[in-house]
Amino acid sequence: MTEMRAGTAAGEAEVLWRPDPDRVAASRMTAFRSFVADRHDLDLPDYESLRQWSTSDLEAFWGAVAEFFGVVFHHGYDRVLPVEVMPGATWFPGATLNYAEHALRGPEDALAVVFHREDGVTAELTRGELRRRVAAVRAGFASLGVGVGDRVVALVPNSPEALIAFLAAASLGATWSSCSPDFGVRAVTDRFAQVEPKVLVAVDGYRYGGRAFDVRPVVAELAAAIPSLRAVVVVDYVGGTPLPDAVTWDSLLADHDGAELAFDPVPFDHPLWVLYSSGTTGLPKGIVQGHGGIVLEHLKMLALHSDLGPEDRFFWFTTTGWMMWNYLVSGLLVGSTVVLFDGSPAHPDLDVLWRLAEEHRVTYFGTSAPYIQSCLKEGLEPAAAHDLSSLRAVGSTGAPLTPEGFRWIAAEVGDHVQIASVSGGTDLCTAFVAAAPDVPVWLGELSCRALGAAVESYSEAGTPVVDEVGELVITRPMPSMPVFFWGDEDGTKLHDAYFATFEGVWRHGDWIRVTERGSAVIYGRSDSTLNRGGVRMGTSEFYRVVESTPGVLDSLVIDTSGAGRADGELLCFLVLDGETNFTELEPVLRADLRTNLSPRHVPNRFIVVEEIPRTLNGKKCEVPVKKILAGTPPERAVSRDALRNPESLRPFLDLAAPPAG
Repeated sequence: MTEMRAGTAAGEAEVLWRPDPDRVAASRMTAFRSFVADRHDLDLPDYESLRQWSTSDLEAFWGAVAEFFGVVFHHGYDRVLPVEVMPGATWFPGATLNYAEHALRGPEDALAVVFHREDGVTAELTRGELRRRVAAVRAGFASLGVGVGDRVVALVPNSPEALIAFLAAASLGATWSSCSPDFGVRAVTDRFAQVEPKVLVAVDGYRYGGRAFDVRPVVAELAAAIPSLRAVVVVDYVGGTPLPDAVTWDSLLADHDGAELAFDPVPFDHPLWVLYSSGTTGLPKGIVQGHGGIVLEHLKMLALHSDLGPEDRFFWFTTTGWMMWNYLVSGLLVGSTVVLFDGSPAHPDLDVLWRLAEEHRVTYFGTSAPYIQSCLKEGLEPAAAHDLSSLRAVGSTGAPLTPEGFRWIAAEVGDHVQIASVSGGTDLCTAFVAAAPDVPVWLGELSCRALGAAVESYSEAGTPVVDEVGELVITRPMPSMPVFFWGDEDGTKLHDAYFATFEGVWRHGDWIRVTERGSAVIYGRSDSTLNRGGVRMGTSEFYRVVESTPGVLDSLVIDTSGAGRADGELLCFLVLDGETNFTELEPVLRADLRTNLSPRHVPNRFIVVEEIPRTLNGKKCEVPVKKILAGTPPERAVSRDALRNPESLRPFLDLAAPPAG
């Protein structure tokens, strides 16, 4: 394997946070380790010994998770995993259960949901009230013809109505799928039409950045474009006139008030929801996960790795179009109060989420690495401005968190706060490189590989390497791996997506370095690698240097030599603030990149653009732009409807166009 520089993104082995011994002793991780040690007569003195056991004896580990958390099986099972194979592993064959039954457990008066909208609208729901509303909507869905195996789709913001509709659908054994209401008609249709839904739940509009947006025209177009729909249920969210022929959310609740709450038992791998790939290069792939796999995986991650329980308030900034919404609402599985925020994270200013954390006494605050970087560049001091004494952990995902981001959290949010930088994906709806209550946080590093996740760094030859950058792979099955891709009848698309490189091994598509301590560093997507003079490097290090420079708001780096062009260039596209002089900035960037990375990684050219193309979920479109610059026809390289800002493609298309004449 050609050497890939670790560079400075790995940082030093500097400890920023150490577990408090009393907190560790009281943690669910410690209780689970003791449970396993006693049940299986094992010596498990620390996290790493438990992790190694969890990936070497999959049946015993996942069976222990189910038993420890009291998973309710309506029909039992003989084996946890009769045949270990990827793809196609069948977990807990014969078992039946229901996700919603587990999410809705708990005391009647326990606070289940705190809701906060950017314009100040708030609401709270106890578990008892949540159960009553789910029961009513469940009965309403049933009256509209929804049953086991049908699909309910939703164009909704991060709101109580979204959560209630999801749990009602799950309780019936119907399959859920959602998009954020800021998605365009084509993007939503591309997703929802695939699954042939019976019911669409939608809001009349939404608020973002201080403005109200009318969604009713989109809903009307959707209803016309999806012939399988039997009914449209509209939530009065911003006070719009109801759509004709639509069922109102309020009438659904009122007409079925007092309905009995029940849960249809379904097989372990029965489709719970459909998530979607970004769809940047074609129709979004419908990724299906099952009831049982998600219950077990989310119990493991939220209770053990995040140490969440009934005393916690769990927040993650997300929309319903990102897998983190599905992950957030699973906080109900472990008895936590889930905090739902709907609005812009920068309105009226970047401090809004930290005010939310103070007001609602958030204990676990989840966000994205770009938000942390924005707070850093803005010079925010959340701990000085707010009472964050309830906060014990800050979660970060969506992109690699830079060492500077780690330092900012420690300095400005609190050195008592655990920095839980995590990495995973929509593909498994979880993180598999994460944090744990009994593992330190090292600067710039993800603390550990998750329990039950046989994560390795692979060389090109397909062998595990330590302290070398390689392909992130998972070598043994996990229960939340996709049951199938929607419409992928023979499994070809699923196989090609993950198993075409290393047969029988899941290739995730990220660069990772696993340290001797068991921590890890993620270097970005492996299919957007920079390769200069035989030295490979992930793009995250490049962005770290460039975007920490004053005046640079955003950037995109593309190595066109890695896209079939031997004479390719290394190009860096920059978005600048309105005050920065590019002529003065360029030599500074060149010097910084030469010093911090290597002379090979100084771009051939810097090009200033107005925007960087991003997916609907905000991720940089490295691979599609790389394909465009390599000469791939634009319509094959990227689906404009999958982009948040399709007009941002123009300068890249112009650059790829052949010279006139």
